[in-house]
Amino acid sequence: MSETSDVASVPDSAASTVRREAHLATYSREQINQVLDATHLAHVGIIAADGRPTVIPTLFGREGDVLFLHGSVASRLVRTLADGLDCCVEVTLVDGLVLARSAFLHSMNYRSVVVFGRARTVEASEQLHGLKVISDHLLPGRWEEARQPSETELRQTCVLALSIDEASAKIRTGGPTEEELEDIALPIWAGEVPIHTSWGTPVPASDLPEGIAVSDAVRAGLRRR
Repeated sequence: MSETSDVASVPDSAASTVRREAHLATYSREQINQVLDATHLAHVGIIAADGRPTVIPTLFGREGDVLFLHGSVASRLVRTLADGLDCCVEVTLVDGLVLARSAFLHSMNYRSVVVFGRARTVEASEQLHGLKVISDHLLPGRWEEARQPSETELRQTCVLALSIDEASAKIRTGGPTEEELEDIALPIWAGEVPIHTSWGTPVPASDLPEGIAVSDAVRAGLRRR
């Protein structure tokens, strides 16, 4: 099982220290965890065996100060990280467009986290637990509703664990800034356009037998949204 650190901030490092727009950065574990928990998809950056930088999207889940990453045993991601090589994991939430009068000063409101480190392949005894953490992150309660993984499926699946020991968040809010006085006087609309992610009406699978209702986990997820 994973443990949660009682240290309020993640120690900054040469890799995780934000230099560009450093005033937007935070190393607070609480804020880092909030961004991670609000995101469904992570992008993992690696240097593959052929020397090429590669970014791979994957499902993930967080428990305490550990990220669990989902992968296939045959994937380039798993093969690379199983060798003990460094990686970085990035997530981003886009919260709005920031429209200035100057095209140069346009921006976005966002929340992002980057985690650096070396992932490990979890032991067989921890694999099911890691998969449940990932499933609960995708939709809490779905693990208990669904059929459990078969032995064949488990042999094809790898769960990687990455400690959140080297990480930073970057968060931007608010409207356009740093505009010149002469630009402010221009008859051009400026401000923010919020962007929200919402859940739609569930669409049943084409082969779903009649009479099977939307599950409790899905209904609970819709209420939370």
